[in-house]
Amino acid sequence: MAIRRISSGGIYEQKIGYCRAVVAGGFVHVAGTTAQGGDIPEDVAGQCRSALEAIGKALTEAGTGFANVVRVTYYLPDAADFPACWPVLAETFGDNPPAATMIECGLIDPKYKIEIEVTALAAEG
Repeated sequence: MAIRRISSGGIYEQKIGYCRAVVAGGFVHVAGTTAQGGDIPEDVAGQCRSALEAIGKALTEAGTGFANVVRVTYYLPDAADFPACWPVLAETFGDNPPAATMIECGLIDPKYKIEIEVTALAAEG
């Protein structure tokens, strides 16, 4: 069975020793992803959108997309922030909502307000 690793060049990938996504066993496993880039939005919805953009790039590189996401986990330091993300998430997943879990927990840096992890079906062929 072949395993393909996808790196996004995120600041923690090399420091910690992981990659943005792994394609294996018919699935694409995308690591927990926070807002990306040098200008991190201060609001949770902006951070959610930024994280989803990075996830979308990894899914595209893997040959799949949000329509094939089967599982998503949201990690937030403050569960009360989660409703602000709902419109962004509904727009992203549209008519293909995945199974989902939201967990309230600490994140790697206090500037982050949300981290998102997904599992998607890999492209066939």
